Amino acid sequence: MRHHRWFRVLALLLPLLLLAAACGGDDDDDDASASASEPSTETTAASEGEGEGEGEGEGEAGDLTVGLVYDLGGRGDQSFNDSAAAGLDRAVEDFGVEAEELEPNEGGENREELMRLLADQGTGLIFGVGFLFTDSITAVAPDFPDTTFAIIDGFVDAPNVANLGFAEHEGSFLMGAAAALKSTTGHIGFIGGVEVDLIKKFEAGYRAGAEHINPDITIDVSYITQPPDFAGFNDPARAKEIASGMYEGGADVIYHAAGGSGGGLFEAAAEASQQGDSQVWAIGVDSDQYNLVDASLQPFILTSMIKKVEVAVYDTIERAANGEEVAGVTAYDLASGGVDYATSGGFVDDIASQLDELKQQIIDGEITVPDTV
Repeated sequence: MRHHRWFRVLALLLPLLLLAAACGGDDDDDDASASASEPSTETTAASEGEGEGEGEGEGEAGDLTVGLVYDLGGRGDQSFNDSAAAGLDRAVEDFGVEAEELEPNEGGENREELMRLLADQGTGLIFGVGFLFTDSITAVAPDFPDTTFAIIDGFVDAPNVANLGFAEHEGSFLMGAAAALKSTTGHIGFIGGVEVDLIKKFEAGYRAGAEHINPDITIDVSYITQPPDFAGFNDPARAKEIASGMYEGGADVIYHAAGGSGGGLFEAAAEASQQGDSQVWAIGVDSDQYNLVDASLQPFILTSMIKKVEVAVYDTIERAANGEEVAGVTAYDLASGGVDYATSGGFVDDIASQLDELKQQIIDGEITVPDTV
């Protein structure tokens, strides 16, 4: 699975390059901008089965130390950060690497400081979990050429940086299709954490998938915050307020791409279903959120768009532990198993064959999923 063509990698990277340019200077300590020149190394992600089954326990970690700096919300967000944490935990268990975990302050202004702290300590492999680390790693990586940095959802053109990108729009297409197939009102919704290019990839795919099933479907869209305010990724109260309004307005399925804010959507779905005359649904993101929430909320989570951040983290640590080169570009898409849909709860069992058919059509190139709205 390590022979994807450049056009797929470049297609995954283009929105990240645009986002890196758009988000420059978001944080006081993150003033450097990522270069948009062509990356020097290309790798295509192995499937989850390859990442989780091959070589477990066989890697020689030696003196490898790993640092992981979470995005806002940190470990325990039941979404993006927890997925990264799961990959780290499994790598620590399998390879015996030493690991340190850090979390930015509430505004995220100290991302660069935390990256430098880990590098100064001699940490061999340092992850920045999220595109907001683009400027920090751009600034820090040249000062520590013997340290390898890895960024999830961002792009930094440097010889010691591993760029781990995902085809969120492809997975979101399946979420839109599921929403349209399950909706009884012909009215669905989307909640984004912050209105930036990366999150609009989720919206673009979701919208395309829903309209593929029902061209006349109504789609409500709302973003919790606008840059440079990135609190929208950790504001469940506001997400609940937005979701409640959408449900009251007639939407019966809502998908979120809002990180830790998603908990508010799930609460709104439970309350709207319990207070109304019919079931409404929420769709999770990044992790299989059905398995992460309180049992009282599980009956209202239709599915989740699984973005296998844990596989990206684990695979990168595994390769580093085995002495392999990890810098460059790794692309995680439907074809490689990097994104997918969840089946926990059994709520999409009746439409799974349709979703699988759409999934295969995307992999075969019969359906091209847009990554911009």
